[in-house]
Amino acid sequence: MDTQITAKIKINKPANEVFDAIADPFKIGHFWFSSSSDRWEQGKSITVKYDEYNAEGILNVLEIEENKKIVFSWGGEANEETVVVITLNEPDHLSTIIEVNESGLDENDPEVVSKMLGQKEGWIYMLTCLKGYLEHGISDLRASLIH
Repeated sequence: MDTQITAKIKINKPANEVFDAIADPFKIGHFWFSSSSDRWEQGKSITVKYDEYNAEGILNVLEIEENKKIVFSWGGEANEETVVVITLNEPDHLSTIIEVNESGLDENDPEVVSKMLGQKEGWIYMLTCLKGYLEHGISDLRASLIH
């Protein structure tokens, strides 16, 4: 079984603005996490928090290609580490296609399908919130999902 999750969306903003929204610890709070401990740069470990869920985690930034790619691992503290690759493709100077690929879920885990569906839902939601934030300045969608 292929345990890779893929989600993508077109955002009507240039890649540098999309990249900066993710990497900037202030901007990320408008669409994804409540906070990020530092700017995302290769080799850094970043603490991210969801105040609404009283949760936090560590992201290990493995690779950064400015305005093109972000690769990080997370979930290591729960022994469920996965690798996320976010790629930015700018077909023109007015829009960006952002694609998220997450891999590394344990295919032998009896809950793997449920976890894959949950992760896919989360990525689609994050990308939708990012689109709303960048295109329309909407910053109150983040953390609105009810589980």
